[in-house]
Amino acid sequence: MIRRAKISEIPDILSITRLCALKMEQNGIFQWNEHYPSEAAFLKDIARDELYVIEEGSILGTIVVSTFMDEEYIPIQWLTTSGNSTYIHRLSVHPEHQGKGLAQKLMDFAEAYSKENQFVSVRLDTFSQNHRNQRFYEQRGYQKLGDIFFPKQSEHPFHCYELVL
Repeated sequence: MIRRAKISEIPDILSITRLCALKMEQNGIFQWNEHYPSEAAFLKDIARDELYVIEEGSILGTIVVSTFMDEEYIPIQWLTTSGNSTYIHRLSVHPEHQGKGLAQKLMDFAEAYSKENQFVSVRLDTFSQNHRNQRFYEQRGYQKLGDIFFPKQSEHPFHCYELVL
């Protein structure tokens, strides 16, 4: 089941994202760290009603489906006009449950939500050193458009992607 997250679930959500960060680090991917994702980011997501969880008895993963465009995205030459897109952030699946299609379900949910609410596209970024994520999005039809930087996370760029609905 995918549903909106509750503020009381933030400790569980942070636990999942920290475990994901550790797993990525073990694979040489330094995408998430002590600065990101943060409790403050998740609190803001909940305040905006944009944070969702997937659960099967317990919370197994997260996704943010936002209508807010971060300023880092401004220089990107998007395929569609800005102002009517959703933005995906903080997609995570507990490492013990990865490889079971949960990320696909979360993305299916986000794309269906975007379509049902008449958004024209879904936009996101993923770490340039995380080739698995890049394949994941490209197989879903996302087009890579350009790079942005988040210096608190890494010296390496993040690739921006868009799926026109």
